Amino acid sequence: MSDNNLLSPNSAPHSDVEQIKRKSNYLRGSLTETLEDVITGSIPEDDNRLMKFHGSYMQDDRDLRNERNKQKLEPAYQFMLRVRAAGGVVTPEQWLMMDRVAQKYGNSTIRLTTRQSFQLHGVIKWNLKQTIKEVNDELLSTLAACGDVNRNVMCNPNPYQSDIHGEVYEWAGRISAHLDPRTRAYHEIWLDGEKVLDSLEHDEGQEPIYGPVYLPRKFKIGVAIPPSNDVDVFSQDLGYIAIIENGRLKGFNVTVGGGMGMSHGDPKTYPQVAQVIGFCTPEQVVDVAEKTVTIQRDYGDRAVRKHARFKYTIDDRGIDWFINELHSRLGWSLEPARPYHFDHNGDRYGWVKGSNGKWHYTLFIQNGRIKDDGDNRLMTGLREIAKAHNGDFRLTANQNLIIGNISSQKKKKLEELFKEYGLTEGSHYTALKRNSMACVALPTCGLAMAESERYLPDLLNLIEPMLDESGLREEDIVIRMTGCPNGCARPMLAEIAFIGKAPGKYNMYLGGGFTGNRLNKLYKENIGETEILDSLRPILSHYAKDRRDGEHFGDFTIRAGYVKEVRSGQDFHS
Repeated sequence: MSDNNLLSPNSAPHSDVEQIKRKSNYLRGSLTETLEDVITGSIPEDDNRLMKFHGSYMQDDRDLRNERNKQKLEPAYQFMLRVRAAGGVVTPEQWLMMDRVAQKYGNSTIRLTTRQSFQLHGVIKWNLKQTIKEVNDELLSTLAACGDVNRNVMCNPNPYQSDIHGEVYEWAGRISAHLDPRTRAYHEIWLDGEKVLDSLEHDEGQEPIYGPVYLPRKFKIGVAIPPSNDVDVFSQDLGYIAIIENGRLKGFNVTVGGGMGMSHGDPKTYPQVAQVIGFCTPEQVVDVAEKTVTIQRDYGDRAVRKHARFKYTIDDRGIDWFINELHSRLGWSLEPARPYHFDHNGDRYGWVKGSNGKWHYTLFIQNGRIKDDGDNRLMTGLREIAKAHNGDFRLTANQNLIIGNISSQKKKKLEELFKEYGLTEGSHYTALKRNSMACVALPTCGLAMAESERYLPDLLNLIEPMLDESGLREEDIVIRMTGCPNGCARPMLAEIAFIGKAPGKYNMYLGGGFTGNRLNKLYKENIGETEILDSLRPILSHYAKDRRDGEHFGDFTIRAGYVKEVRSGQDFHS
């Protein structure tokens, strides 16, 4: 594969990030030397760009910026480290390792992400290498958790169809492993592996799928098992919808072109929902994934990063162009898509007995944060459960946790631990909380314009009395908040969404689909708490009085004329 094949089809000069990748010698850059620099807790921007491929972002504690500036100290630099678990399944031993490194090297919390990964916050530069080594010693990895490559492959952790889940999980794992970067840089830098490439020559064998400059932007894949769309398959660059007939996995419908990120004030950027383009057998999913990734590698925009996601590649050229290109590279054609049905995209809480005879317990974890906080001993409780548990832990796409594959003999012991540490109390949260998600935002995310994780619980406490007044307390309404428009909590699919615009100010969106199949629409711009509450109260009251039988809130807001229906991101701003 020649470098020319990797160039963007447009003639504009490549962005600076493309040049950084090209000069990096397959993601090595000067990271080894940078990590040994004891003068500063930060790293140069070029290395920071490369660090993402290794699973980490440099951040600083924005709560401390002003005070440290007054003291003439550099910002409180720290690193967020993201740990991949394909399909979101980890062993008790791996859970205990994550707990241990969070206590030793992080801020004593674990964050469950909306991509079924772990995040550690507060890791300082001098502890990065040891932290990554301990993660790898337990057979997990941070490689490709960030960066311009395929990210963690999401998979439905559906406990009530566990036989099918097990089969689908295996295919998700094969896709993930096939699309992992092949560079030895990760092992050289973090695991003291033998250095295998001294020159800057672009050896095609180093990255047979990605090439020396990798993808134009990140790439996301999700696998859903109807009737649950908990992975929000239509938000993914590439999605697979399992087709089950007579209790057997027949194959997958293929979806392409989803993506959540956009930029405020730039109508050329928009979120998008994926389109279903056909059906393939299980044995064909890896081939479809590889060829789709190579199309994005060859045609994605390498000049303008805001325009570099796969959704724009497809929208610019048309879905028919993509299907023809895919079939040409595959050497065979997808079959027509098969019928499927989604009825929700959230989690189902509490005890469920799976078809394998094992028990599963789904815990609500507000905004995915695992920590001890006063009388709330969530982190300690899960640590003790991991010591006693011989099944697995499943990270859901909604930032919650399934204690999975519990034998009948172990069930009583774990129930006692749930009770001792108050973990079952999460199942009594209101429906609004149970259907909520928020990104991390402040104080660590450098992109955040407003609070999210720290603020959404307070806002929900103010909205819930309105639900009580209207008799809607147990009505499932999907509500999400992010501190910026990058879409980490997939807010553009929510029935109610708040996207940060400035400190204390949010754009409010309504009308997303309850099953994650439709975008929402801007309802009010740049509003604070008082206007948020004043805006929601009459709409919730109207919904309570005039909704049709079984009508979800997002559908109602469209029928009642509060917002227009949005089926394509190209209509998102209109």
